[in-house]
Amino acid sequence: MKILVKQVRSKINCPLDQKRTLIALGIKKMGQVVEHDASPAVLGMVNKVKHLVSVEETK
Repeated sequence: MKILVKQVRSKINCPLDQKRTLIALGIKKMGQVVEHDASPAVLGMVNKVKHLVSVEETK
């Protein structure tokens, strides 16, 4: 299963670890969409920044 992760809120005033989590997911700009496998590691990173991103499930 794959997921699409899109940044929908700004990372300004977020803690450094959340900014680094977005970079680790491959997100560098607002509105950027990246596709990842739904592994436990990726889902944990998405959970950490869930207030900044939207997630959609794809096949």
